Amino acid sequence: MKNYTYLLLLSFLFTACYQQERNCKDFKTGKFRAEYAIDGKKQVSVFERTENLEIETFGGKTDSTSIRWLSDCEYIGQKINPKNMQERKAVDIKILTTNENSYTFEFSLVGDSNKQKGTVTRID
Repeated sequence: MKNYTYLLLLSFLFTACYQQERNCKDFKTGKFRAEYAIDGKKQVSVFERTENLEIETFGGKTDSTSIRWLSDCEYIGQKINPKNMQERKAVDIKILTTNENSYTFEFSLVGDSNKQKGTVTRID
């Protein structure tokens, strides 16, 4: 029993020390491809992001979103020309992990606890 306690303690120690590296600044600007699921359906969009603007093409339509960075890894997006009440709602996007040319993220409407996840890959 004592060995199991030490093993459990040791495993907690190693997982507590491990922190996924996040180089979010590398992804603040550029051209990207996003993949995520909405209602179980895979969605793909392409977007170009500057420091404060995202221009996205999704389903053959192009739209612009203003961006306000809360930290290096999190920003709020607000459609510039919303077409309906749903598009008027701001979206909170948080980068969870990064690697050389992609990152995983989670997003939700501001104030909503129902978060979705996706992957973004740099294409430029």
